[in-house]
Amino acid sequence: MDQNIHVAQFYGKSQNFTQIPRALYTKHGVKRGLRNEDHTGVLVGLTRIADVVGYRRDADGHKVNCEGTLYYRGIDISDFIKKDIYNGYLYEEACFLLLFGYLPNKKELHEFCKNISDSYELPDDFLEMNLLRMPGRNLMNKLQHALLTLYNYDEDPDNTDVYQTLLKGLNIMGKLPSIACYAYMSKVHYYDRRSLIIHYPRKDYSTAENILSMLRPDSSFSEAEAHLLDLLLFLHADHGGGTNSTFTNVVVASTDTDIYSTMSSSIGALKGPRHGGANVRASKMMEQIIDTVGLNASEKQLRDTVYRILNKNFPGTDGLVYGFGHAVYTISDPRAEIMRNYCGEVAHKKGLDKHFDFYQRFESVAKDIISAEKGMDICSNVDYYSGFCYHMLDIPRDLYTPLFVVSRLVGWLAHNLENKLYDGRIMRPATKYVGDLLPYICREER
Repeated sequence: MDQNIHVAQFYGKSQNFTQIPRALYTKHGVKRGLRNEDHTGVLVGLTRIADVVGYRRDADGHKVNCEGTLYYRGIDISDFIKKDIYNGYLYEEACFLLLFGYLPNKKELHEFCKNISDSYELPDDFLEMNLLRMPGRNLMNKLQHALLTLYNYDEDPDNTDVYQTLLKGLNIMGKLPSIACYAYMSKVHYYDRRSLIIHYPRKDYSTAENILSMLRPDSSFSEAEAHLLDLLLFLHADHGGGTNSTFTNVVVASTDTDIYSTMSSSIGALKGPRHGGANVRASKMMEQIIDTVGLNASEKQLRDTVYRILNKNFPGTDGLVYGFGHAVYTISDPRAEIMRNYCGEVAHKKGLDKHFDFYQRFESVAKDIISAEKGMDICSNVDYYSGFCYHMLDIPRDLYTPLFVVSRLVGWLAHNLENKLYDGRIMRPATKYVGDLLPYICREER
């Protein structure tokens, strides 16, 4: 007999006592998922860190869709990449801006990068004891474990002073790329019986350069590859205080717990396929589509494929076309727009023009069909092209979402600090009780 048979029976019976009718949400004015009826988010705070714009309000207060824009401290992210000469450290420049509120000059950026690189080295025995001897089957869970373990190496881990939180956060930022790469190496060594390759980070390398260097057997990479990964990290650095993982960070931090716990909780939120894990789902979906219809598929084949996915009639899919749609962006996701341009350049250099062309053609067809089916503007989002970018960089799929963590940690930190400084209250929303009031029945009388 199934040892859980009784639990299954209890659970089945419980539906008679626990159901909450959908109509009650409207009756009591409760915003499901903290979303308004027009799909906009409920305001839960104020920020000067980042702004995500996907719609505007007309004179009557109605929502009007518009081209998407992402601002870091009031600066359009597209302005960062208009310069013709790439000098590296794009991600680090964005980190400085997000944390301190202004663009650094050359000296300030150099000093900031040195602070980060001085934190590259892991504590003594950390690699051996916590990663090599304890490989994790899921890297996101392993990152959580590793961050919580770093608590034990901190002489004053529960100090939540704003400045101390900043210092601890920068220390984590410096170590996280190595932890992610080593966690991957230990996993494939243990579970896949592959050779164990460990490269130590170089202080003269940026975050992007170190990731590529640590992942590749010969540590080599081209400038174009480093530029693309730097751009990916830059585009994922922050996305406002309303994203699930950032909101989670602020909620947990508002209890005045340690930074290792708050960052670990954010990783848990980011792991889900409805948030950061969507990049893996999108990558797997596109791989399945290409394997099924081929790179030379006709427009009719592409259209049929989209409909099959929507109707849950395509292998490996669940009715969602991953990489499309967003909670805020409507007509376009600026990160996807930027990524598409750089994708094309690297794809050409790597002889993957046909793959890139397929992505573009599928994107056009999917946007048209999904928008028509839902009766609203639907755009491709950052997850659609990010997996293709990682693939071109020979980054294993296991690391797609962990690299999202590496990038987004600075955003979590910035919002954590801002909330400590200018709000400071424990986040304590309310829920409306809609159950019945019942008398207690003695056990013998039930």
